[in-house]
Amino acid sequence: MAITRRIIHAPPAQVFAVLADGWTYSDWVVGTAHIRDVDAHWPAPGAALHHKVGPWPMSVRDRSVVLSCAEPTELVLRARMWPLGEAHVTIRLAPADGGATQVTMFETFTDGPLRAVHTKLNDLALHYRNDESLRRLADLAVRREAKL
Repeated sequence: MAITRRIIHAPPAQVFAVLADGWTYSDWVVGTAHIRDVDAHWPAPGAALHHKVGPWPMSVRDRSVVLSCAEPTELVLRARMWPLGEAHVTIRLAPADGGATQVTMFETFTDGPLRAVHTKLNDLALHYRNDESLRRLADLAVRREAKL
């Protein structure tokens, strides 16, 4: 399992507001090429985010589904990227010093070919990808806070 942490200099509610806006996922999730649609009840359990994954012209249409949501502290997703597989992603938010938020992202492959070749190298690659994703999430959350 890849575990990635980052302190974001915005309160948990502001960070969660970005997570709750499904249309922003292609702005911060590395590898998501385009958001095609977001279910109206996102991020409620069962809601789906319809996206394209991967570079054009090889991008694949798929969707990710909310497994559970405890606003503003946790969002759990089943992220699909077939034909490569499927991952279980947990994003936890906790208050940090100075009104900031500690974000911890846990990701592991749960189905498909990537699960079959699960190694420490995969976890390392996911960690670096998720580190960049959390950096982008931080940019969006801080910018969102500044607009209020």
